[in-house]
Amino acid sequence: MLVDSHCHLDAPEFDADRDAVIARARAAGVAAQVIPAIALAGFGKLRELCAGHADLHAAYGLHPMYLAEHRPDHLGALRDWLERERPVAVGECGLDFFVEGLDADEQRRYFSGQLGLAREFELPVIVHARRAVDEVVAAIRRIGGLRGVVHSFSGSAEQARQLWNLDFMIGLGGPVTYERANKLRGIVATMPIEFLLLETDAPDQPLATHRGERNEPAHLREIVATVAALRGGDVADIARATAANARRLFALPPT
Repeated sequence: MLVDSHCHLDAPEFDADRDAVIARARAAGVAAQVIPAIALAGFGKLRELCAGHADLHAAYGLHPMYLAEHRPDHLGALRDWLERERPVAVGECGLDFFVEGLDADEQRRYFSGQLGLAREFELPVIVHARRAVDEVVAAIRRIGGLRGVVHSFSGSAEQARQLWNLDFMIGLGGPVTYERANKLRGIVATMPIEFLLLETDAPDQPLATHRGERNEPAHLREIVATVAALRGGDVADIARATAANARRLFALPPT
């Protein structure tokens, strides 16, 4: 039984056929999904979605790519949501130094604030780190007392080791299915399995076999098969281990 540790099932791309997407995921063996928010305006929709499905689990956060939608008082509102709703994680939050036009200092303020909330509520944190892994690692060290995952990891093997030493996992999905992703495939082939989470990041990051298509959680079955092939392991063993990692990190209930 698989766990999709990062899927934006609340995104408008799924509004027309969300129930069918959920059914296909379950049929593919996806027993649970973690759905991270990106902005305060979407918290209500996410709560409603997860309330209707026992296998969907909400996380609340302020994504760095959506700075235009955030306001300083949203950190206070996020704190209220965490206290009231008790989600499985804080996130999606982090730093993005790839997209032009995003104020770096403003990103840092929101990220540091959310790391502080994660520590206060003893929740794991779901981190977005694009061209920002070193600074993310430094921020995690500075705040201290944290655990979580850097999703869609795209850093080096050394950066991955630094995260593991801080009790952070790395999340891998569609990009690992591309044959040219040599660095990423090398990391997944040899890394300690206890630090690996599988994800789709649907509707984004389609697999090599689904180029140009909307991604969806059912495709996690193909991702685990790729990871097993790269590691020379059994698909069922990889699925079992990564699902156990996700359940442990996010304190998900047993199926």
